[in-house]
Amino acid sequence: VFPGVRQAQWLTKTKLVEGLPPAVQGIMDNPALGLQELEERAKHMVSHARLWDTAEAAPRRERYCPKLFENLIHICRLMSGKYPSLSKRMLARNCRIAATWERESILLQVRGLSGILMNSMSLIAPVASKEEILATKEHVLETFYPIAPTIDLQEVNVYKELNDTGHMCPLGFRDGYPYSHPHTLFFLESANVRTDRFRPEQLRAKMLMFAFGNALAKAKALHGNDPKVLEQPVVVQSIGTDGQLFQFMVFQLNTTDLVSSDGVKNLVWIDSDQNLYERAQCVPEVKKGVVTKPAGISGFQPDTFKKFLALYLHGTV
Repeated sequence: VFPGVRQAQWLTKTKLVEGLPPAVQGIMDNPALGLQELEERAKHMVSHARLWDTAEAAPRRERYCPKLFENLIHICRLMSGKYPSLSKRMLARNCRIAATWERESILLQVRGLSGILMNSMSLIAPVASKEEILATKEHVLETFYPIAPTIDLQEVNVYKELNDTGHMCPLGFRDGYPYSHPHTLFFLESANVRTDRFRPEQLRAKMLMFAFGNALAKAKALHGNDPKVLEQPVVVQSIGTDGQLFQFMVFQLNTTDLVSSDGVKNLVWIDSDQNLYERAQCVPEVKKGVVTKPAGISGFQPDTFKKFLALYLHGTV
């Protein structure tokens, strides 16, 4: 269990910035990209996932959450006609990540199922400038004294210090695999029972830990295991959703020198709790012969869809 983002920040030596970085916001705000032209299609895809995909009166979350994700990815792929390099992406499912690092005197490892991982043929360019990276030296990481920052973490014996993105993937990510760079992680919290799903804060912490893990393993593969401030930071994005509420994240690994809390920090931008729509009414609500709530999607939020699409396009446009 990941109690929260604050703990994940300490574990990963990361400074938090609220909202999305200018590089992503610029994609959303660029009228030349025509994102608004896809809004009606996106609304239609929400209706498809929530209302029409099954004969059931009310589709279960375990069905509509993955279906909505597939529908949104389908819309994103339509942009490859305008931007052919978008076709140089690959979605890998059931991938496991392993990344090991030392923090103060503690050996840490993040490992497990890494959500759905979209890989590309090249890394996303850094979203923070060298000046912004150097400025993180002044940032003081929060401590939890007298509580240990590793509270609630599972303690295990580590016999092998693994650093690997995509081991045990169906495709294996072997040497020479062209789509070898992590781009965006997708986490679908699709359990029907609320207590079986991560709460939004827990989900954001999980997203941060796994984005960091993928970035760290990639950095070590590219630059070796020696702790250092990276000349070329590694950017990995993450999107989490329960089929209605979305979490967006851009993580930039600036340093693999993680033992001390001093010096350059890593950076994460988080845009929290963004509804794609307010309500999906599968059957109309009728009171005293009057329809009080018609069937359909209400409160569709086009900006949430644009954020999803902007993260997909990031690194290409």
